[in-house]
Amino acid sequence: MKKHDTEVRSDNLQLYFILCIFLILGLSIGAAALITMLIEWLTKTRFTLPTIVWMLLLSIAMGLVLSLIFSRMFVRPVTRLSCAMQRVAQGDFNVRLDHAGHFGEMRQSYENFNTMTKALGTIETLQSDFVSNVSHEFKTPINAIEGYAMLLQDAGDPALQKEYIDRILTSTHRLGDLVNNILLLSKIDNQSIPAEPVTYRLDEQLRQALLLHERKWTEKEIDLDVDLAPVTYTGPESLMLHVWGNLIDNAIKFDPPGGLLRLTLRERDGVISVEVRDSGVGMSEEQIAHIFDRFYQADGSHQSEGNGLGLALVKRILEAAGGAISVRSAPGEGSCFTVTL
Repeated sequence: MKKHDTEVRSDNLQLYFILCIFLILGLSIGAAALITMLIEWLTKTRFTLPTIVWMLLLSIAMGLVLSLIFSRMFVRPVTRLSCAMQRVAQGDFNVRLDHAGHFGEMRQSYENFNTMTKALGTIETLQSDFVSNVSHEFKTPINAIEGYAMLLQDAGDPALQKEYIDRILTSTHRLGDLVNNILLLSKIDNQSIPAEPVTYRLDEQLRQALLLHERKWTEKEIDLDVDLAPVTYTGPESLMLHVWGNLIDNAIKFDPPGGLLRLTLRERDGVISVEVRDSGVGMSEEQIAHIFDRFYQADGSHQSEGNGLGLALVKRILEAAGGAISVRSAPGEGSCFTVTL
């Protein structure tokens, strides 16, 4: 909710309270005067006490009655909201308030409170899962490094020594990539990363990203089908290179040896579309539903080649740049990731 809307609702609530106070006073005085006149008319006598005194006494009585009604309508709901907020402050995000039967502003406050606690509960769950997954992802390469280092101590065969060193280096690179991805994801989430827009040739950047992975697609003898229209784009250049690098790396990873990688760039009516398609095993609908979740890996056989943060990073970068990403895939038909800018 915008700050202006919040201030308007606060002003409306204050106005309600002021109107209610004047209403209580007016009703009390009016009712007291009416009752006094009615008693005098029925009894055909005038009270020895001045009428103003009777009006004052009856006003106090009416005021007490209306105050109880006012308390039930306004004060009690505010007290409930205060108690619920105290429980949230103590870490209970499961508290919910029943907003049925309350007047407009209080009902809206209850609904906003329930929305807030639901969001806080979701964030707490995500943070808990994030810490758990990070711990697991760190533990795996660290254990591998420790294990191969111990084997290296007793290895007399130079061939074995080289193999163990290579595996230690692989685990070290994996650990470094994990740290870098976590830091980058944290910076983007907290909007603390400088992302000044730069105008540059997007087709040249895609070629650069493809060349950075030349060794990988050459080793797997993957054929390339590259169709890049000359497109000028204004955005966070370094972050976008990370996007293309990740998508191309994934396509190479899941392409079979001798497979085909298609890279297409088009611009129409100011909308830029980039497609990265592989000829791999594809994904099921369930896998597609979670493909952008942090630490999710659709294919467990490639776990040692990644940490499940790549596509989550890609999505966050594109959201920060005002873009979007979608995926089309089916088992046995490969996958096609489409970025729209």
